[in-house]
Amino acid sequence: MIHLVKLAVGVRDVGHLADIQRRRMTSDPPLRHQTRSCPKRADELRDGGSIYWVIAGAILVRQRILDVIGDDWDDGTKCTGLVLDPALVRVAARPTRPFQGWRYLTTEDAPMDISSDAARMADDLPASLQRDLRALALLP
Repeated sequence: MIHLVKLAVGVRDVGHLADIQRRRMTSDPPLRHQTRSCPKRADELRDGGSIYWVIAGAILVRQRILDVIGDDWDDGTKCTGLVLDPALVRVAARPTRPFQGWRYLTTEDAPMDISSDAARMADDLPASLQRDLRALALLP
């Protein structure tokens, strides 16, 4: 099993990602993330892999990858679709520098899932304070 790390470009916080995906799921199911390149390790992704989303400079949440399929952009050109489980699982925040595309992430290097109670407490804080506390390793 292998995972992916991907920047959630333009996403403000986990709630914003959930809203975007909820709209996509109803307008164009199944829920998927489209990408230009097909992962060479697609079989390992299908075997329990997740996509870890980088939001506001940190890995904050993950989603299981259910399938890797051939897909089409809105203009009809070919791409790859990562079919996602709609459940967003909060993980221990890990600061990450910007990068292009996606990166593979081993299970050993992946951030741990956190409890929903800890996630709710963190969500109640302003985003700038959350970033500062995560940078000091005082917030998951």
